[in-house]
Amino acid sequence: MNLNELRQRLNELDRQLIELIAERQAVVEQVGEFKRSSSRATRDYEREKQVLEGARQNARELGVQPDIAAEVMRLLIHTSLTRQERARVSAEGKGSGQPALVIGGGGKMGRWFADFLASQGFDVTVADPYNQPEEFRCVDDWAIAGDDFAVTVVAAPLQETAMILSAMAERGHAGLIFDVGSLKTPLIPALRKLAASGAQVTSVHPMFGPDTELLSDKHVIFLDAGSADAKQAAQALFSPTMAKQTDMQLDEHDRLIAYVLGLSHALNIAFFSVLASSGETVPRLADISSTTFDSQLDVAARVASENPQLYYEIQSLNEYGLEPLNALRDAVETIAATVRDQDEAAFVKLMEDGRKYLASRG
Repeated sequence: MNLNELRQRLNELDRQLIELIAERQAVVEQVGEFKRSSSRATRDYEREKQVLEGARQNARELGVQPDIAAEVMRLLIHTSLTRQERARVSAEGKGSGQPALVIGGGGKMGRWFADFLASQGFDVTVADPYNQPEEFRCVDDWAIAGDDFAVTVVAAPLQETAMILSAMAERGHAGLIFDVGSLKTPLIPALRKLAASGAQVTSVHPMFGPDTELLSDKHVIFLDAGSADAKQAAQALFSPTMAKQTDMQLDEHDRLIAYVLGLSHALNIAFFSVLASSGETVPRLADISSTTFDSQLDVAARVASENPQLYYEIQSLNEYGLEPLNALRDAVETIAATVRDQDEAAFVKLMEDGRKYLASRG
């Protein structure tokens, strides 16, 4: 065979691969229907393990690198789970044509919730003066949208969210109400005020970004703002998904988030700020990069692409925010001191202490 004939044969094989993937996806949909009808969980970790081990074994028998086969199967499993989860959300959704309002629904996270509620059968209205998705009924001001919604999601910046919740308490607002703010302390007075008015209000923190499609292994935090029924109703919206639901008290949220979000954001901002001021270009550094550098650069690039105003809110409005930042500064100075003083024992201890701490994650 000449080169053109070999390439044509590759094209034929590629077509066959795509056809097999399509056939596999059709079977996956049938599997999903069976799981729903028999009340089985969408995700089966034991089955995934069997699939991956089988792929590795088949690869070895056929002279293919096992890691390649396993990686392909992981991608197919991820795609399959995404399709099954979406189908389950649609089939088991609580909407049934009920009206839902997403305030700030033109923003990235607001748009995610608008799509999420629509997939459950809710008739979604978006209140957003800046961005108005064409597929939803839109209004500029939430206050003129009415107050007869079954669900209202407030996905506005934190300070605006506090004002909206407070205004709802004064004018009255029916149905389930919850915010999705990254911090809760600035919202607590308004949440308490709204709960005292008799509203069915709770607070939610989705620990994932707006580009997330599959909720498996993603965390959603639910915080009681004074109405246990409201919290349970919010949790029920996520029950068809594979998200991990976590209960938390309002007054402990921001202290923990200062480390989970505040510290991790600051660390990556510091990382790319050092690189940007180094005078070295990213392509030049990438030419000699290590696995660790590449991994850190990928995370830093994702952080750099996020909304800077939101990230500033997370840092500046958290009353616990300076504690991890000061600890980060001290940690960097400690590392610098061990190098400056040529103190190998102290450096090794830092590494060993960190290894022990991280091992507790399991």
